[in-house]
Amino acid sequence: MSEIAEDKYSVDVVEAPKAIPASKESLEAIKGAVKGKALAKMKKEAVDCPVKAKRVSFVECFTCPNFNRRVRGKVGCAGLPLPSSS
Repeated sequence: MSEIAEDKYSVDVVEAPKAIPASKESLEAIKGAVKGKALAKMKKEAVDCPVKAKRVSFVECFTCPNFNRRVRGKVGCAGLPLPSSS
């Protein structure tokens, strides 16, 4: 069993007025698990990501390796640096 990193940040989930674009990789990662209305709602939610230092779609947050949990409108984030994609 893998060790789950403790939450370094607790980030609020906010409702965006319209859907925030999510990367194709993020959408492919959750393709079989989340569908229909739940996915449409996730696309309209956003978080102010402490790792990327910008507002991102909740879909991207959900597929991030730093995502720990979502409870009552808050996301637990490990806050670890992301591996470089180069």
